[in-house]
Amino acid sequence: MRTIAIINQKGGCGKTTTSINLAACLARLGQKTLLLDMDPQGHCGVGLAVPEDQIERTVFDALIEPSDGKVSKVSEIVWQIASDFDLAPSNIKLAAFEQVFAGRDGREDRLLEALAEVKSTYQWTILDCPPSVGLLTFNALRACDEVIVPVETGFFSLHGLTKMMETLEMMKDRCANEINIRVLPTLYDTRTKLAREVLSELRNKFKDYLMESTVNFNTKLKEAASFGQPITEYDPGSRGYKDFVNLARELMGHRPVDVEPTNSEGLSRPAELVQRAKQLAQLTNFQFGRTSVAPAPANGNGAAQHLETAGAATATATATAPRIADAEATPVRTPRTTAQKIDDFYGVKQVEDEVVFVCKFESAKKVLIAGDFNNWSAMSTPMQTNGKPGLWMTKLPLQPGRYRYRLIVDGQWVTDPNNKYVETNQFGELNNIVEVA
Repeated sequence: MRTIAIINQKGGCGKTTTSINLAACLARLGQKTLLLDMDPQGHCGVGLAVPEDQIERTVFDALIEPSDGKVSKVSEIVWQIASDFDLAPSNIKLAAFEQVFAGRDGREDRLLEALAEVKSTYQWTILDCPPSVGLLTFNALRACDEVIVPVETGFFSLHGLTKMMETLEMMKDRCANEINIRVLPTLYDTRTKLAREVLSELRNKFKDYLMESTVNFNTKLKEAASFGQPITEYDPGSRGYKDFVNLARELMGHRPVDVEPTNSEGLSRPAELVQRAKQLAQLTNFQFGRTSVAPAPANGNGAAQHLETAGAATATATATAPRIADAEATPVRTPRTTAQKIDDFYGVKQVEDEVVFVCKFESAKKVLIAGDFNNWSAMSTPMQTNGKPGLWMTKLPLQPGRYRYRLIVDGQWVTDPNNKYVETNQFGELNNIVEVA
């Protein structure tokens, strides 16, 4: 489990926004993630619409000792926010932590010991720290592997960053923990000269700490918090979503994608949506290892682009899938190559009243299929090998219509490699398409 503490003693630099949306994007990318709120203000719960009056146990209950009251495990205080995304909330009780543990031995290791119980449950833990450097922050430093310092691209933030970095380096030495410290520029407004100059100064003075990712100023992030939603749910087509996906990918070891900003001034609504579709396609193509997008033929018979609404008017680029019955009705007049025979064997085809899905994953232990036909349930439709290791197959009696689907291989959501008909979904990933006549 990798543990990341979001720390800055300056308020208003985007710590909680970064914590919430980074955790949500890691979860969206299939990483089991825990967001643990170390701030007595409890803003993580507020930003995720967790009703304060229904929170019975908090982080404070997981940090105390039996002599202080009933101790709870971290697993007993979490709220499930979304798939692979849990929250351990806090409230004003946590403000008493420093007073309760003043002078006690081991007070700086309470969080480290509490997280040991869920170490095998989560792949990531994000710690949202208070805007101060005290015992709570010291506990976070003892428990974490990495520190991210969000820095607003403004004059006062730049002025205080040097002292903040000195403080963190001193605390790192005191807590005897090898921590990787990184600086994340936030609230960056490329339209202002000051923001560009501050970012340039950050690159000059803190180049050894600075992350490649940058969180741009985006009103959708503020709107999402006001509605109690992470950006993954509120508007997956926004620039804020792309920024935090890039941040999550960078932490996972992938190079962030540089998506050109949208300039919608002077554009008609259709032209603006087409531009957004190209942006999303750019992000998706890099994610799936493609460096360019093949243009559609002039006669319009090839890959076509259309726009699909999902949640908050997300623009998606879609390849038009053929009707299975029509494809089978077309006679084959030329000798088939070996590659064509393989394509016929692996993929999706209609056999009488059933649609057959066949794929090859030689090292997989478990393969499932989820889509419109089973309400995207990740467990209800397993594929079988039928005695042929690595060859996975299932048959589904589907009614005529258009269906989207994806495969789940050993817990990871992937695109069917033998079905070239895909569309980009609202999460920046690819769904396969099949049309049954």
